[in-house]
Amino acid sequence: MAQSLLVPRTLLRIRSWIRQKRVLTGRKVPSRLIMKRKISPRRTFLLAHLVALCVTLGLAGAVRADQGPMETTQSLVNAALKVIANKSIPVAQRGEQVRQLIEPEFDFTEMSRSALGYHWKSLSPNQRGEFTQVFTRFIEAAYASKIGDYSGQRVDFVKESPLGDGYAQVFTNIVQAGKDPVPLNYLLERRNGTWKIYDVTVDNISIVANYRTQFDRVINEDGFDKLLADLKAKQQQLRQAQAG
Repeated sequence: MAQSLLVPRTLLRIRSWIRQKRVLTGRKVPSRLIMKRKISPRRTFLLAHLVALCVTLGLAGAVRADQGPMETTQSLVNAALKVIANKSIPVAQRGEQVRQLIEPEFDFTEMSRSALGYHWKSLSPNQRGEFTQVFTRFIEAAYASKIGDYSGQRVDFVKESPLGDGYAQVFTNIVQAGKDPVPLNYLLERRNGTWKIYDVTVDNISIVANYRTQFDRVINEDGFDKLLADLKAKQQQLRQAQAG
């Protein structure tokens, strides 16, 4: 189970995803996502890798509050590329910088709520807080573990698209020599005057929806405590691998 948590295997249909989000949050959820096929290993790797790249913003200065979604995403990615490409900095140190900087740029509470789906409502406030913390650490470790694999990929910013009041999607392509570009898009919500990432898609497939499929299976079969234990174990494996 622990191994499967890093690489999504099955997909939810978008209608089911939107319906769950509406029930949990009571808000209109952007619906311009199409999930029709599985993520290949190559695209899964790029998803984790590029998200890691986009979250090292703090090394280049804070994002201005008046930036739009496109400008926010460009600032994140461009700052990250400069840092990740600097091979003079040890991989573990760059990973720690990612770990420290990722939290303010992602809405992990929203991601945690969505990843648990209808199970979120059955949890106590303490359980919700614990899951959010564990899920956050797991995501940070998963993305940081890919930093050392950077090999000069380029990010092309295509466009931004509004998805309703306070929501937007930024479209990018990951360009690498000799291979087809990989569409990687960022879903953002404007909160407290700044734009926060609450999901990332590769080939229009939501990473949060994929985690929700896996988490639902574990909770139904083995319970919530087993899911927490699996996430903690996988996080520890990833951090040990990076340190070694």
